[in-house]
Amino acid sequence: MTQPDHASHFIPGTDPAKSPLVLLHGSGGNEHEQIPLAQELAPGSAILGLRGTVSIDGGHAFFHRFPDRTIDEADIAARAPVLADFIQARLDSLGLVAAPIAIGYSNGAIMTAALLLTRPGLLRAAILLRPLSPFKDDPPVRLDGKRVLILDGEKDSRRAAGDGRRLAERLRKAGAVVDHHVLPCGHAITPADRDIAREWLGRT
Repeated sequence: MTQPDHASHFIPGTDPAKSPLVLLHGSGGNEHEQIPLAQELAPGSAILGLRGTVSIDGGHAFFHRFPDRTIDEADIAARAPVLADFIQARLDSLGLVAAPIAIGYSNGAIMTAALLLTRPGLLRAAILLRPLSPFKDDPPVRLDGKRVLILDGEKDSRRAAGDGRRLAERLRKAGAVVDHHVLPCGHAITPADRDIAREWLGRT
């Protein structure tokens, strides 16, 4: 598959002790969308915002869905390694040697889960906001000790009940240390998401 290059936006960090953050936006978003959230959650961290290469809803996404909104697994499987290579090359070019923490929302959370399952050494940890499993059958990888935070919305009309729980169970079976919360909200990110993510990042 020939894919266009990923666009990105980098903000240098002011605290070298903090892991860099890699941000993956939701459907229709862009590389700037999650930067205010990241700055709120981890002040002083270096931030790399990414743009998906799929045009959708006047913005971008990281992979295609079918008309019924199910995931095109072949598409996400083809795009994940390209994105992983881009992230690693971009971090190297910026002189960032520490493994990053990814923050993915919606479409970006699903792609972040795909990165964990296909390139487990790329990320130090991940926050998945409103995710679901990217693959019907997960690759045979080990995520021993990898820390993952999953935040679901109980009233999320874009997700089936239990989507986040099922992903959490699959990641745990691969050895990840998963914190999973179901919040009384919909698909949008809430103050409760921010509070939990900030506390989690503080001990990660």
